[in-house]
Amino acid sequence: MSDFSIFFPMGIEHITDLSGIDHILFIAALCLRYIYTDWKKLLILVTAFTIGHSVTLALSTLDIIRFSQPFTELCIAITILITAINNCFVKDFRFNAKYPTIYFFALFFGLIHGLGFSTLLKNMLGKDQTIVWQLLSFNVGLEVGQLIIVSGVLLISYLIVSLLKINRTSYLVFVSGGIAALALEMALQRIPDVYP
Repeated sequence: MSDFSIFFPMGIEHITDLSGIDHILFIAALCLRYIYTDWKKLLILVTAFTIGHSVTLALSTLDIIRFSQPFTELCIAITILITAINNCFVKDFRFNAKYPTIYFFALFFGLIHGLGFSTLLKNMLGKDQTIVWQLLSFNVGLEVGQLIIVSGVLLISYLIVSLLKINRTSYLVFVSGGIAALALEMALQRIPDVYP
């Protein structure tokens, strides 16, 4: 049980850490188009992201797949940029498609984010450990942290759109534009690490 008490909070801290804001920005960009009444759609979206990052988190931590950390970090910034830009083209909030494109973005981009999550976990594990319990504990911590971020985004969106009566499209475009600008800056800063 001591492994759980170590790796569970580490997962929460990793995804909610403001010094590594890229994961927070990505989840915010994913959730911005939704409000609390869209909770079922948001649940599918978060599940798709979870499936994606769980797969590569496990594969990378077990050294079945390997990517350089600088390349992964650049790709994470690009996923944030693409998701935020995609939000700027939402014209209708009815989302009638059974499986909207954003679900596939969440799944595919989750695969990329899982590679980023694995870096910290690999650094914490010893070579001789069986890592299944640690991996599960870390991943559950990531999920709890992710739910904290989603709840925060929904609350802020509710306050701004419903209580302050800000136009939902304007809010989405404004915040997504800010996230896109930050993601572009991150990507530009990370390019020299990939291509020195």
